[in-house]
Amino acid sequence: MERVFLLGSKMTSKEKAHEYIKEMLNFPDYYGRNLDALWDLLISCSNKKSIYLLNEEELYKDLGEYGKSIVEVFREAADLNDNIQFYNI
Repeated sequence: MERVFLLGSKMTSKEKAHEYIKEMLNFPDYYGRNLDALWDLLISCSNKKSIYLLNEEELYKDLGEYGKSIVEVFREAADLNDNIQFYNI
């Protein structure tokens, strides 16, 4: 199982957040860099991944409600796709 550690402090804007997520999760170049595209790739992921979000409060500080939406996408995708585990620590 692949382990991925995401730092909330690295996601200081919507654009930087999606670029960082793309890089850390090895998403393909066609990744749309938005919440719908994040959902689509997480829900269809066939490789087992444990995703850990660190510095969650930093994500919320910089992105507010959008940061909360990112976390919600990860949580909901993990609930529906057994290959994805999501932890915010």
